[in-house]
Amino acid sequence: MAAVQSLGFLGAGRIANALVRGFLAANVLPQKNIYASARSKGSLDEIGKFGINVTHDNGEVVRNCKVVWITLKPHGVCSVLREVAPYVTKDHVFVSAAAGISLSNMEKNLPHETKVFRTMPNTPVSVCSGVTIYAPGTMVTEKDEEALDAMLSSVGISMKMEEHYMDIMTGLTGCGPTYGAANMVLKSGQHPVELKDEVCSPAGTSIQAVRLMEKSGYRGILMDAVHIASKRTAELARLRNGEEEDDVVKKWDH
Repeated sequence: MAAVQSLGFLGAGRIANALVRGFLAANVLPQKNIYASARSKGSLDEIGKFGINVTHDNGEVVRNCKVVWITLKPHGVCSVLREVAPYVTKDHVFVSAAAGISLSNMEKNLPHETKVFRTMPNTPVSVCSGVTIYAPGTMVTEKDEEALDAMLSSVGISMKMEEHYMDIMTGLTGCGPTYGAANMVLKSGQHPVELKDEVCSPAGTSIQAVRLMEKSGYRGILMDAVHIASKRTAELARLRNGEEEDDVVKKWDH
């Protein structure tokens, strides 16, 4: 994969929006060289606000872009890959951000020897503070890896790993912004709840993690943790002012 000249997105949901925003902010390439496709007019209208090319035609994206991100819901990936397969050349590179879709699944639904990557970016890529893990397919070269790593590093941290670790790391990096991303709050101007909802796709991985945290009283644990830390800070301040530790603790207990 040479230096990226054009970039396509099959699917225009939350992670596609985050990547487009980040790549434009990092000056990876101009708006006119980015294409995105989706069935939903609403999705295209949303991502089209960045000034990129939008279309309902998946084939148009592949015909115009040699590096193509797969940012679809997992259940739709294989059928779309078969749909665009007639337009794929040896120069194409497909980069999937679809949770649970293996490299072998992509390779068997695309022409023989197509280069594919499996990745898991997270939404802070939108403010160039993301973490993206990736695993290369069987046909990927060292130069391809270097080019992808450079692209991903422009919007945060990029890490290569073996594919069998991807599911574990999805829970850490892909879902991580759900648990709190201060830089996104500061730079986007959005409320933390809005940012959490952007990460949590219906029936996806992040919302399952949120469900468990809510069930386990996560908010209460955080509030208690802040309270106990604040309490100890005050205790230490009083100790520095000459009070005895036992006297300070008694004041808090009462």
